[in-house]
Amino acid sequence: MASSSRRRPPRGRRVVLVSAAVAAVVLVVSLVVAFLPGHESDDGKGTVASGADRQASESPTPSATESAPEQSSASPTATPTETTAKATPSAPEETPAARSSAPRAPQTASGAAPLAGRIRPGAARQGVATSYDAGNGDGACSYGPSDDLMIAAMNTADYETSKACGAYVLVRAAGGASVTVRIVNECPAPCAAGQLDLSTQAFAKLAPLSAGRIPITWSLLSPQKSDTLSIRYKTGSSRYWCGIQVIGHRNPLARLEVRTGSGWTGLARTEYNYFLSEQGAGCGGALRITDIYGERLTVDGIAVRPDTVQPTRVQFAAR
Repeated sequence: MASSSRRRPPRGRRVVLVSAAVAAVVLVVSLVVAFLPGHESDDGKGTVASGADRQASESPTPSATESAPEQSSASPTATPTETTAKATPSAPEETPAARSSAPRAPQTASGAAPLAGRIRPGAARQGVATSYDAGNGDGACSYGPSDDLMIAAMNTADYETSKACGAYVLVRAAGGASVTVRIVNECPAPCAAGQLDLSTQAFAKLAPLSAGRIPITWSLLSPQKSDTLSIRYKTGSSRYWCGIQVIGHRNPLARLEVRTGSGWTGLARTEYNYFLSEQGAGCGGALRITDIYGERLTVDGIAVRPDTVQPTRVQFAAR
């Protein structure tokens, strides 16, 4: 009789059973982990956000300590208003309230004067003084009558086709006496270079009139002045032809220009101290006036009114 034998199950079926059991265990563990509190699935970007972080990111109101976003350096910024400086510097306006009533001593002109001619600041000139009857104070400079007779006529060489007109000079005699005069006239030959022909009133401040002729030294001044300069158009002036004169300037003038369509145009100066625009260019328009130190004043709004003194609100700086 054949004995019964116990047969072992095939090896392949045993592996399958084991694998199924392992898979079941893994499934159970996964389910348990999935339902644990605070678990979040991977977001697909390699980072995992906790529940607390997610709540903060979803909060609609930023916290009080949250800083404002930083502005990019590439963002445009407001451009400050550009102030265009005038091409010609002007002296500060002098108001009556700012003017001092106390007399001030005249100042000796100093500093560089690139546009000066023979009369230069800081240089003492030697010569002689004579005297003449100044009458009403008028002269070759065409300023007209004046009550101020502390005036003088400049020799032709230093007069320089009226460049000396309006200059203030301090005159000293050998004995120490001095007087300040304004140049309003020309002294022709035989007046020599360096010579001043003083009004009798001015000469008397230095020596008796009977002295006739005395040695002197003189130098340019830039006096303290409370008044401003004025403009006068010559008789016969119009928009087609005009002569322009500057009156009451502190320092000697170097040039006068008028503004035209092509810019600033310099006018020629006559020996009778007017600047001429013979073709009418710039007559009645803006004027630019320059002294021997290079300071330029711009004046506008002066109408062509022949033989009328029209004041401005500017004056050259004291030197």
